[in-house]
Amino acid sequence: MTRFLPRTAPPIRAGGLVAATALLLAAAPHTVASAAPTAAAPVVALGGPAQTALHPYAEGGDGPKRSTARITVTGADDTAYEGGFTVTFDLTGAAGIADVAFEPEAGIECAATAPGSATCTGHGISPGRSTVTDLLLTAAKGSEPGDTGTIRVTGEAEGTAFTPFTTEVTVGGPDLVMHRLPFDHEPVPGQKQQAPITFTNRGSRAADGVVLTLRHSRGLDIPQRYSNCAYTTDEAWTTARCTVEGAFEAGATYTLAAPLTLKTTDRAYRDIFGYGIHEAGAGAGAGTVRGATAARATRGTTGEVLRAVPAPKPMAARALDLEPGDNEHEADFRTENTADFVAYGDTASGRAGATVTARLGFRNDGPAWIGHLRSGESVAAVDFTVPQGATVTSAPEGCRGVSAEGTALPSGWTGPAPRYVCPTPATVRDDGGLDLSFGLRIDKVLLGAVGRVVVRGPEPRAAGLPFDPEPGNNTARVVLNGESGGPSPAPSDGPGDGASGTPGSATPTPTTGGAGAGAGGTVAPGAAQNTATGNGGSLAATGSSTAMAASGLAVTALTAGLVLFTAARRRRRA
Repeated sequence: MTRFLPRTAPPIRAGGLVAATALLLAAAPHTVASAAPTAAAPVVALGGPAQTALHPYAEGGDGPKRSTARITVTGADDTAYEGGFTVTFDLTGAAGIADVAFEPEAGIECAATAPGSATCTGHGISPGRSTVTDLLLTAAKGSEPGDTGTIRVTGEAEGTAFTPFTTEVTVGGPDLVMHRLPFDHEPVPGQKQQAPITFTNRGSRAADGVVLTLRHSRGLDIPQRYSNCAYTTDEAWTTARCTVEGAFEAGATYTLAAPLTLKTTDRAYRDIFGYGIHEAGAGAGAGTVRGATAARATRGTTGEVLRAVPAPKPMAARALDLEPGDNEHEADFRTENTADFVAYGDTASGRAGATVTARLGFRNDGPAWIGHLRSGESVAAVDFTVPQGATVTSAPEGCRGVSAEGTALPSGWTGPAPRYVCPTPATVRDDGGLDLSFGLRIDKVLLGAVGRVVVRGPEPRAAGLPFDPEPGNNTARVVLNGESGGPSPAPSDGPGDGASGTPGSATPTPTTGGAGAGAGGTVAPGAAQNTATGNGGSLAATGSSTAMAASGLAVTALTAGLVLFTAARRRRRA
């Protein structure tokens, strides 16, 4: 760890600066030239906290308490910089106010280069944001509460421009500490729990207004709405940011004038509630519950004003601690509930060489929504086995081709596959699901060629859906050129169940004039077994059809059209 005291830095005089500049020009002209990149040079941004509060200096004990300011660099989203770089810290603006030590990221070295100055050097800047170093800050001996200084950060790399950054350090400040609430973490649908939000200011001065941030996932609800709160809702989260006016004194504890109500809704399953407190205008709402995304905010227009009042009696105190983790907490809830994932398939007809569209997937009939909010892993997967005599010409993004047995295709495989696995996102709403569209070329007309659609667990070895009480409707069919234009009879069960291993099979009836199985494409390993179908299941017919070339099939095509129209109307009403 590199440590030095910027308060001892001697003043920099103009003459010395000119002389130093001349020496640099003579000794290393290439270095100075690199500091002036061309107009087309990529730009990276230095960043960190705009303000950092320091605990007042205290003699004895374990020494001054430390605050941390993380300095980052944000590279271009799609381009990595592979050369060396230098980040320079000008600490003269914080002399006599803050002592600074460095805790650099792995692969980066930091050292004092002159009184009141330091540099960190490294090699390579990845796309996106990465850490350069943590500044470990303590109040300098002799500093007083309210003293403020600045640390200026600049960067240099050949062919790259850096956006400079300045952070402010202040001695003293509020330290808002949120108290953890004692929830029942295994509630039942409909259960209501009180949430008497309580916080303490363990800092050295009053907080001038606070912002209370409340975030809950889709299975939870806070029925109260307040006029001084701004609300945002997205696919998985609802967030309320409530501005509470007033002076919240150092050493005092506050609670809400009336406790909130946290309700477990009928769609709850695995949910999270986050609650945090920040001083207004100083990192307000800085904490972010994992998985939350930006959404348009709407301010409450009705309801009471959310207020915080002094707590009626002292609460359990915590030691003075300016770490952000003290400002917020999260509570996880596990609710006994179910979600019915219902698979749907499609029917389509066409002559040899025609391309048709098969629409398939599943819907969540609830009542629960399902979200893997912590892990971010997929909730489920749709496993589609292609009907025999057809080749996939287009597949949805994110779907991966596998062999007929469900195993990985050979390395470098680029052709169509006999089977596709499509993962879901990490959340599936109670009114949502996964809708997929495949392009299928009919290489050979086989009456009643049937493919199988299975919604299952994200991994074949864990194919079950533990929350689904009706596994019988997790399977559906895709039927090509069914007899009389409708779905062919359910095929007999094969040796597999379609969720893993080898699917069951059915033998379609070939017709004359076919183009030959696999015509126009390379057949993936195991394609000869690509006759998988299900054991019935839910079927929603919404596929397109192509006019039959042979006049003898015209009546069949007309009948198929009527069946498709009727099924589509039924599906829209569902």
